Amino acid sequence: MKHPVLQNRVRLIVWWLVWILLGLGQSLLFYFAFGTFSQVIVPDIIVSFSVYSGLALALWYPFRFFNSSFSKPVILITNIITIGAISVFLWIIITMFIVAQIEPAGTNLDQYWDTTFPYRIGTGVFIYGLIILTYYLFTSLSNLAEKNARESKLESLLKETELKMLRSQINPHFLFNSLNSITSLTVTDPEKARSMVIKLSDFMRYALSRKDEQPVTLQSELDNLRLYLDIEKVRFGDRLFIEEKIDPGCLSATLPVMLLQPLYENAIKHGVYESIERVTIKTTVALTDNFIELTISNDFDPGASPVRGTGTGLLNVSRRLELLYGKNASIRTEKLDNVFTVKIYIPADIPQTLNS
Repeated sequence: MKHPVLQNRVRLIVWWLVWILLGLGQSLLFYFAFGTFSQVIVPDIIVSFSVYSGLALALWYPFRFFNSSFSKPVILITNIITIGAISVFLWIIITMFIVAQIEPAGTNLDQYWDTTFPYRIGTGVFIYGLIILTYYLFTSLSNLAEKNARESKLESLLKETELKMLRSQINPHFLFNSLNSITSLTVTDPEKARSMVIKLSDFMRYALSRKDEQPVTLQSELDNLRLYLDIEKVRFGDRLFIEEKIDPGCLSATLPVMLLQPLYENAIKHGVYESIERVTIKTTVALTDNFIELTISNDFDPGASPVRGTGTGLLNVSRRLELLYGKNASIRTEKLDNVFTVKIYIPADIPQTLNS
């Protein structure tokens, strides 16, 4: 740790202002002790506190050494008292020597020293105590700052780890479903199987080329989701209908890569799989009160036997939003008139970072 006073200009200015105030206080103390305003008081105060302030700056190094050596409390207190006694002694001796050199002959210095000596000792001990307390305060603040920095770094690493884990759940989940479909189509319709393989290749290239949680534009994300829906349309044909209502002003907004993918998978799984009628998956994007509002809805058949799910998709999206945006983003779901709707609200003006 560097010197807490010398490394900061503001602290250094405050440091000298405090010494000036202490000097003014001691000059008044000596005035009342000596009974008159001796001409020695002014040079004495200037020299005295110039010397003590220099010693105080130097005291940081032995203080840091003894305080970081894991000594027992008794030894630590003994060292602090010893350093204090030496410091006060040196302060008085050096001050008396310098003042004696600059004061003219005939000045009643002996009487002045004898009268002010007890006050000088008391002042020296008091100021030394303030110096030690100040250095303990600086040390505590520095330790707290280092602790906060370590905790912040650890939290960031934990977030990165969890985000990577959450994102890694997306690709296998979709890949397994697609490969199963391709396997079926190779027997019933090889041409459709070939088309799905090509589209799947493009889709996975996009997913794997995006590293970590670097944000992508909504335009890129929607383009990739259209690839996914095209793959599903090869399988379901006219049973799957896609509808979009996108505000062009929102296309440059950023969001986490593949954030919406699990929602479309759920729409296919619980909408198209469970219905023999045409199912519409509708995507709406609008700017509302500085928030990007993304709405994904799909029809479902309330009379069909529901496909069991693990709930991973919605939980995955919800957790990623929480990690990346904190309370600044939200996700809501509702079922109304045989339509399942998911709404995501992402702040339009908050940069996408891991420490949001």
